[in-house]
Amino acid sequence: MTRNSSLLVALAACGLSLALFAQAPAGNDAGKKAPKFVAEDHRPPLFLREDWKHVPANTPEHPIVQESVVTPGIELKLYGETKQHIGPDTGVWEIQRVTPKDDPTFVYTGPCMTPCALALRHKDNYMDLSNLGKIRWRTKQTGFHLLRPIIKTADGTWYVGDYAEPASTDWRETEFTLSDVRWHLLNIDHVVTTKSDQWMKADLSRVDEIGFTDLMPGNVADNGHGTSGASRVDWIEVYANPVARSGSVSASK
Repeated sequence: MTRNSSLLVALAACGLSLALFAQAPAGNDAGKKAPKFVAEDHRPPLFLREDWKHVPANTPEHPIVQESVVTPGIELKLYGETKQHIGPDTGVWEIQRVTPKDDPTFVYTGPCMTPCALALRHKDNYMDLSNLGKIRWRTKQTGFHLLRPIIKTADGTWYVGDYAEPASTDWRETEFTLSDVRWHLLNIDHVVTTKSDQWMKADLSRVDEIGFTDLMPGNVADNGHGTSGASRVDWIEVYANPVARSGSVSASK
């Protein structure tokens, strides 16, 4: 047998040994559960879609009100200067443009003279956003504004996420899974991060409110109504399993 033939035989024997080893029982590892993966055929349903209603209809823009929310059972929550009533012409506004014709009805943070936030709350159900719970939305930012998700968990803790929608020339439709987001504690009264510079673990299984902020004032130099820097949200969808506020899983929204 030549030297090359011997080498081939040795390599074949080695391969056979490795194959047999791979098929052998796992010994002390036998019986251990495989890693848990979330089944993608168990995605949560659409919990809410908010597309905003333009009210009153005879004005092109105005501070957003509860009547602007069209989803049944959803309550509008406003935070920051809006909550503190700093001025009648400030805060989150709802806008409908006459031109261009395809410009949507949207919410707008330009008139926020200090950081502000908007959140939505279902009056009967928490949102289970764990596993594959996600947000889809159509947004447009200008200046250095970055739109971020915020949540309030069932224990009353507020968080703001590291996921951020950047400035763009045109509207963008994007989506993200809440389980992929890292969270900082949020002081909701002033809409700023607080207490710790560490990333926090949020309990996504029972979310009380969900919304957005850019952690920045709006168009202060333009008295709130320019286009130099603001966030805009045309619509938002939240995919989550409803959990009744009593603690049991709800059959419907």
